[in-house]
Amino acid sequence: MRLLITGISGFIGGSVGRYAERAGHTVHGAGRSTTADLAHVIRDFRPDVLLNAAGTASVSASIEDPLNDFRGSVQTCADVLDAVRRSGSNPLVVIPSSAAVYGNPVSLPVRENASVQPISPYGFHKAACELLGREYAECFGLKIMICRFFSVYGAAQRRLLVWELYQQLAGPEEIAWLDGTGNETRDFLYIEDLSDALLGLMNKPRSADDEPLVVNVASGTETDVLSLAGMIRDLVAPDKKIRCRGNLRKNDPLCWRADTGHLQMLVPSWRPRALADGLALCITDWREADRLPLQHGS
Repeated sequence: MRLLITGISGFIGGSVGRYAERAGHTVHGAGRSTTADLAHVIRDFRPDVLLNAAGTASVSASIEDPLNDFRGSVQTCADVLDAVRRSGSNPLVVIPSSAAVYGNPVSLPVRENASVQPISPYGFHKAACELLGREYAECFGLKIMICRFFSVYGAAQRRLLVWELYQQLAGPEEIAWLDGTGNETRDFLYIEDLSDALLGLMNKPRSADDEPLVVNVASGTETDVLSLAGMIRDLVAPDKKIRCRGNLRKNDPLCWRADTGHLQMLVPSWRPRALADGLALCITDWREADRLPLQHGS
């Protein structure tokens, strides 16, 4: 497979690219500097699949500067889709979306046909990218696949909840603080498992006559944030305490768990690893990078 990845320097793009290369695929990366002439890159490289991993990745940043998030998410997606249209080629275009489009789901696990009800600028903009994908499929015959990622984590992602908890627990403070109640739940997926799922989905044949494929990419397992913090503590600093400030942010959903039935039907052999195993891999990499020993709690 010939795979073109926009946003190759980011966490998702870079991780999927490295995984695909190890699996024997031909990967070409495009950064922000090549977005303007992306149509020429597509013509020259002739990809079978284009993964648009360029874009924003922060709910909090989208609240602080929604217009910048719009430019980085919606405008970037539109530029990529139109570059494909102008290229005269028709690769499968994979649009990474987010569970943020669901907002606070009415019921769990949430299926792909659930209502799209975002509660943050980030979620609204991901929903807008999905709509753009449908536009270019309906109006210009592009082959579109929309992948709704839930809570992806990995060693290369030195930001967001898993990394922030690790930083607190590896630091000198005796207490690690959670901003919320600890009862909030997420559906965590290790980056290597996401990459494996994506490659499996990319290999499914699609034609220009097919409707855009929408699929949840997640583990299908719900974990509360306090339990996540406990798993990280046991690996990093077993004697430290975890406390919750009890703050609730209206733009953050309370609970997430994906229905992964569609994904399992499309890629029957795919199985995600347990959260504890993925966290251990992350923390081992971070410890080695910092030249610190890995501890194990009882």
